[in-house]
Amino acid sequence: MLLDDVKKYYDKSYDLNCAETILYAANETYGLNLDKKALKTMAAFGGGMAIEETCGALTGALAVLGILFVKDRAHESDRIKELTKDFFEKFRAELSTDNCKRLKELYRNDEERCSNIVFAAAKILNEIIEKQVVPINNPNCLPFL
Repeated sequence: MLLDDVKKYYDKSYDLNCAETILYAANETYGLNLDKKALKTMAAFGGGMAIEETCGALTGALAVLGILFVKDRAHESDRIKELTKDFFEKFRAELSTDNCKRLKELYRNDEERCSNIVFAAAKILNEIIEKQVVPINNPNCLPFL
């Protein structure tokens, strides 16, 4: 399950930011087969893109939705737009904001870091994905498109 892999990758031994954690975990959970170069795309999104704006866990989750539900480009349908809006609405309902600075004020501490935020993002992401797909024989390799 995604949450288990998020807990694994958010461990201090991996030293990943929130956005990287979500993408690494989704790569493992959903068998995305992303290479190191693709995984590195989330490096700049941690800490609210280094300026404490939009939460990195949220941006990492949106990247996963794009990978899973876009065949070639966003404008091919309204699907990714609707999934993105759904994620934002659920994230804000759960945590009250998507602003990194505000989220840190509400949920971050030195011991747990932003784990509550990252775990909430993982739960919401998994819920959205599960509503979109029907598992086939291998639950680790779902038909996303």
